[in-house]
Amino acid sequence: MLYQSPLPAQYDEHSRGELADRIRRRKQELGSCLVILCHHYQDDDVAQFADFTGDSLKLSQIAASQEQAEFVVFCGVHFMAESADILTADSVRVVLPDLSAGCSMADMAEIEQLEDAWEILSESAGATVIPITYVNSAAAIKAFCGRHGGACCTSSNAKQVLQWAMSQGDKVLFLPDQHLGRNTAYTMGHALNEMVVYDPKRDCGGLSPNELADAKFYLWSGHCSVHQLFTPTDADRIRELDGKYSILVHPECSWEVVQKADCVGSTEYIIETVRDSVAGSHWAIGTEVHLINRLANEHPDKTVRSLARVQCLCTTMYRIDMKHLLYSLDALAEGRVVNQISVDPETKRQAVIALDRMLANASSPQTATD
Repeated sequence: MLYQSPLPAQYDEHSRGELADRIRRRKQELGSCLVILCHHYQDDDVAQFADFTGDSLKLSQIAASQEQAEFVVFCGVHFMAESADILTADSVRVVLPDLSAGCSMADMAEIEQLEDAWEILSESAGATVIPITYVNSAAAIKAFCGRHGGACCTSSNAKQVLQWAMSQGDKVLFLPDQHLGRNTAYTMGHALNEMVVYDPKRDCGGLSPNELADAKFYLWSGHCSVHQLFTPTDADRIRELDGKYSILVHPECSWEVVQKADCVGSTEYIIETVRDSVAGSHWAIGTEVHLINRLANEHPDKTVRSLARVQCLCTTMYRIDMKHLLYSLDALAEGRVVNQISVDPETKRQAVIALDRMLANASSPQTATD
């Protein structure tokens, strides 16, 4: 995690309304040279200023298409800003308003761990292994996959990317989210006993020689701290509470939760499913709470609630607030670039291979049960 220096005291002196007014003025002042990208999990206070909103796949595509902008301010987390820097032209500078906005899942896969795991799998798998990394990973992990014949994926196109990977080799190393890997492989017809969890903190990943040799999918021992909070008990409780509710969850939830859901899919799929549902429908959703609240506000003719009773909040993304956004825009207006996210040229060259393969396998949002 990068360290964010405390903001100047003046940013604590502004009211919420004053912060909003100042941000709008800075946006107008900077004009077409500025593009603000905002992930769906972002708080509404910040999301209102976005030029584009989306999930990680959509924002990666938007970042790649930016030809006019000089600055991309990414209201998301660190790995998303890295991906934007990789995909945009060298003339575009990418800014993360708060450097401490990281991702616990991405932090669960370190490049040194991956290199050690690759050496073990190369010796023990007995077949060609294709590395696939969820886009929620560091640039160095993406570069590794590009360098070793693999690719990135998102929750929208994980199925397509895994199908591609199986056409390129015999086995898959999927990281860092074991749940997305397991749920996706299962919907492709692969049995759970073909999958093993590779724990980078244990010798040989915690796997026996036979497990290393026999497995078809090596699932990295990582997870999303938000979606990990949803449990099968939550689903059972909703069913008992009111039979009208349909359960809609993200594939970063555990396999056990996914099996109890009515609908499973990416963030964009969740948004479209609620949007296209009939008035009066009831939805219990297993994803980040800011998105759930936004969907509830945007669709007052439907009942939308969280699947869980606890607050499932992406706390690191929440660190980007109006104060940090204004701080970054003030600096740009004054001719300074603060909190620039810059990936070194060699890592960028290798990572873009993996990201290009991801974008080549992009499609409209899919359910995890297609």
